[in-house]
Amino acid sequence: MTAGRLTARSFPLPEPVREACLRVRRALGDRGAGPNPAWIAALTGARRREVVDVLAELSDLVPLAEQIRHRHLAAGRTFYAQIGAPFDLYAIVRLTRPRHVVEAGVSSGVSSAHFLAALRRNRRGTLHSIDLPTRQHGPVLRRGESVVSLPPHLATGWAVPEPLRAGWDLRAGPAQRLLPQLVDELDSVDLFLHDDLHTPRHLAFELATVGPKLTGGGVALADNVNWTGRSFFRYAAHRGARVVRRGRTNLVGFAVPAAPAAL
Repeated sequence: MTAGRLTARSFPLPEPVREACLRVRRALGDRGAGPNPAWIAALTGARRREVVDVLAELSDLVPLAEQIRHRHLAAGRTFYAQIGAPFDLYAIVRLTRPRHVVEAGVSSGVSSAHFLAALRRNRRGTLHSIDLPTRQHGPVLRRGESVVSLPPHLATGWAVPEPLRAGWDLRAGPAQRLLPQLVDELDSVDLFLHDDLHTPRHLAFELATVGPKLTGGGVALADNVNWTGRSFFRYAAHRGARVVRRGRTNLVGFAVPAAPAAL
C-alpha cells in the first residue's frame, strides 16, 4: 500500500441488507449512522461479498441499538454526540478479527458497544477503553456544556448494556498516563480508535504511543480530524500507509502495512 489519501464512496447493497442497515439505524436514532461498505472494504482488504455478508448481520443489532437509544433518552439526551460509524466499527472488527482493540474516548459507549458486540460474535478478542470523563453540572445539560458530558449519577460507558460488559477492560483517567501503561501490557494493538481530545498534539501522542504495537494488517482510525491538523496523515505517511476518508466525514483510517516504512 502506498502513502497518500483517498475517499471511500459507498457501493450499493442488496435490498435485504440495505433494509437491515435502515432498521438498525432507525433503532439507534442516528440518521447518519448508515455504514459505508467501500470504506470498510478499503480498510480491511475484504472482498465485496464478505462486507455484504457482515453487514447482513446488522439486523441482529436492532435490540442493542434500541437499548442504547432508550438509555440516551432516559438520561435526557434526545440528541447525543457520538461516532457516526458504529456499524462500520462492528464490521471492521468482524472482518479483521483483532485480539486487542484499543479505543481512546468512550463517553456513553456507542462505539464501545459495537466493538464489544463484534468481539463477542468473533468469540475472541478484548476491548481496552480509556476515557477521561467530564460531568454536566445539573440535571439538564446547559448551554455551553459539552454534549459528551456524563449525566448525573452515570459513569463512563453508561449506555452499554450489562451483558456486553463482561471482559471489557475499561479504564477511567487521562490518556497521557493510562495509554502508555496499557500499551506496555499488550503484545499487540490490532485496532486503534482515537476519539477523545481532538488536538494535533494529543493525537500525535496517542499514535506514537500505540505505534510500536500496531500490527501489520491492523487498522488505525481517528475521528474529527478536521480538528487535529496533519497529525494523522503524517503518521500514516511514516508508516507508508494510505489514509482513507469515510465519504465526506471527518472520520479517517488506514490499514497498517506489514512493516514500518524506512525513514
